[in-house]
Amino acid sequence: MRIDYAEMAARLAALTEGETDIVALMATMACELHHADDRFDWTGFYRHVGNETLKIGPYQGGHGCLTIPFSRGVCGAAARTGQVQLVPDVDAFPGHIACAATTRSEIVLPVWNARGDLLGVLDIDSNRPAAFDQDDATGLAALLARTFAR
Repeated sequence: MRIDYAEMAARLAALTEGETDIVALMATMACELHHADDRFDWTGFYRHVGNETLKIGPYQGGHGCLTIPFSRGVCGAAARTGQVQLVPDVDAFPGHIACAATTRSEIVLPVWNARGDLLGVLDIDSNRPAAFDQDDATGLAALLARTFAR
C-alpha cells in the first residue's frame, strides 16, 4: 500500500478543518500518514522548542529519541538548513542518530507556520532502503503547507 497524496490532502483537510492547535494537527497528521503507507515504519514530529533543539512530538511507531539538537542527525539537518532531507541509506549519513536499529532510510521535512516560523520537523523512517523519493518529498511538503501554513 502506497500513499495517495491527493486523497490524503482531502482527508486531512476534512479532519483538521477549523483546528489551530499545533499538537492536535501533528497528532492527526502522524496517525493518518503512518497508516496510509506500508513503507512508513515510524512517522512523527519533532517540535522546535528553542535553543536549536527539537523535542519529540506526536508520533506513531516505536519509541523515538526524546531530544535532538539541530547539530545532529537527519532531523537536526532539516531543522538547521530548512531543507528536505531525503536519505536512502541512513548508515551513510554522517552523524545519523539511530533511534531505532531497524531504520534503513528516512525522509525529514521542516514544518513552517504561515509566518515562516519553524515549528519542527516531520520525520518518516522506513525499514526498507531507499524507500522515499522526490514524489514523497513534494507530496509531504504540500500536505505540511496546507495543514500548518494556512
